Amino acid sequence: MPEWHRLHEETRLALRIVAKVLPFRVNSHVTSTLIDWDCGPDDPIFRLVFPATEMLAPSDYGHILKLVEKDAPMAEIQSAAENIRAHLNPHPSGQREKNVPKVGNEHLSGFQHKYRETVLYFPARGQTCHAYCTFCFRWAQFVGDTSLKFASKEAENLRRYLHAHPDVTDVLFTGGDPMIMATHRLAELIDPLLEPELDRVQNIRIGTKSLTFWPQRFVTDPDADDFLRLVERVTRAGRSIAIMVHLNHWREVDNPVAHEAIRRLRDAGAVLRSQGPLLKGINDDPEVWARNWTDQVRLGILPYYMFVERDTGPRHYFEVPLRKGLEIYRDAVSTVSGLARSARGPVMSADPGKLEVLDVEEGRDRTRFLLQFLQARDPSRVRRPFWTQGDRDATWLSQLESCDRSTQPERPFDAELPLRATR
Repeated sequence: MPEWHRLHEETRLALRIVAKVLPFRVNSHVTSTLIDWDCGPDDPIFRLVFPATEMLAPSDYGHILKLVEKDAPMAEIQSAAENIRAHLNPHPSGQREKNVPKVGNEHLSGFQHKYRETVLYFPARGQTCHAYCTFCFRWAQFVGDTSLKFASKEAENLRRYLHAHPDVTDVLFTGGDPMIMATHRLAELIDPLLEPELDRVQNIRIGTKSLTFWPQRFVTDPDADDFLRLVERVTRAGRSIAIMVHLNHWREVDNPVAHEAIRRLRDAGAVLRSQGPLLKGINDDPEVWARNWTDQVRLGILPYYMFVERDTGPRHYFEVPLRKGLEIYRDAVSTVSGLARSARGPVMSADPGKLEVLDVEEGRDRTRFLLQFLQARDPSRVRRPFWTQGDRDATWLSQLESCDRSTQPERPFDAELPLRATR
């Protein structure tokens, strides 16, 4: 990497140590086009891909550092890294316990089915990325441990599962990044879904970071045009194909090749929607989000979700309190046009479903958070606001307690706060 000499010694050491535990990968487009090297470690895109010492607990970092300094055998370092990963909640929100579907008594590997209408499929060839985000909630896919990995090599299982579940209308190809795959491999998965007997599958989604980390995938790669033809086949079949763009900062698409990639995708008939988490030190600023959404709308991308950083991996380094997240969202959305206000947030993708934070009320001892489900394992809970309570700096659902009517004590926890019908 030509910029290697510009890295601080501390950053080089963090890269050596943290990357023994959490995945690291970067490419030339990110380093030469997206990162402002004059800003160094404070650059948001730099923080997005280069690990920092604080991403590991001090004791864990120190343990790996000592092993590296004494030139310990690789097996010993790997064992220590595996022990650390086991405490980083590699599969949050019931992904392994509750989301893996069955046909009869057979568990299908490489699938997740959490919401009635949507199936997630993890193609085996798509379980890597052009570059890795430091905050990634699917980091367990990339550390080389097959016991932690979701992946399927059996495309026929997808068709079999869809035939057995007529309620499914959406299939999301995810990873990793499916756009790391050759187009003919993607077509082997997508073309069978266009058959008339599966016409109830109306929406095909592809979750990808390639529009920002390698937009050449849609412009100059050898099979870029082939992918656009695949998009056209989907739309001619009367289906929708949505490119679910992972976008964390407006700088990621502030370059000519990304603009050309967006234009080509839209011309082929794809719908582009953006989503990304709120991240401390990267985009925890309402001005960043306001420009992010405004630029996206101008380019033809529909703002979709502002997520809360999930409870996995180095969450302590990136997480933002729910209270502050709501302030950032409100300040940002209040300054953009109505077209950019389609973004919903802050949203936790938690075990029971996707929960939007609607309001916060601070009391003397506890803080109340008004939440509602945008998606839920139990669809009857969607769009029914309810109150929870917890510490004012709570960052995740597990840190909150219910305080709705069914569990509400005779008097509220803070009598000065108004009682609301939503409770």
